[in-house]
Amino acid sequence: MGDVVETEDGAGSGGRGQAAGGPRFWDERYRSTPTGDLSWYQPEATTSLALIEALGVGTDEGVVDVGGGASTLVDGLHARGYTDLTVLDVSAAALSVARARLPGAPVRWIATDVTSWTPDRRWALWHDRAAFHFLTTPRQREGYLAALDAALAPGAALIVATFAPDGPGRCSGLPVERYDADRLVSTIATRVPVDVVAEQRELHSTPRGDTQAFTWIAGRRTG
Repeated sequence: MGDVVETEDGAGSGGRGQAAGGPRFWDERYRSTPTGDLSWYQPEATTSLALIEALGVGTDEGVVDVGGGASTLVDGLHARGYTDLTVLDVSAAALSVARARLPGAPVRWIATDVTSWTPDRRWALWHDRAAFHFLTTPRQREGYLAALDAALAPGAALIVATFAPDGPGRCSGLPVERYDADRLVSTIATRVPVDVVAEQRELHSTPRGDTQAFTWIAGRRTG
């Protein structure tokens, strides 16, 4: 925990998919652009924090932020007293940005591709803002959902956000898959059944002043 970044190669994953871009692509993205200039940057993860509160996830319960990278969500959770935090991202460079803001914090940092990741435990909450929509092939999505299935016990919570149908068709030069709430839930439910607690549309303002439409779902695993 804290100052160590774990790097995993996805061994034992059974040949599941590879996330779009890959670690070299995303490492270069984070090294070449200041975090505050990235289109997905938020000074505070307000929607995520509100949904986590609505789901009633306790401060002593495990939270994994998938595709968290340099996101400020982990800062907000740490400030609110959460003590069992994991941030996973394909980019070790992205994780190093967040880690530098929180030296010694009780955070487990994992640099790996979620589509080939085999979780070694279960968490009370799986959070993903803007990772799932980069998975544009069935194999990639199957790998992601296999990890989600392994990471969440029945009754555990999940929050997933993607670009909405009227959101951008590409991000960082890569194609994305856009979802409305019904399609997002039904896609996840092919592997992990979900009781939806909240659906939300968000208009995110990028650092350049553009607007991006997001679809959010929050709920609990039912089986």
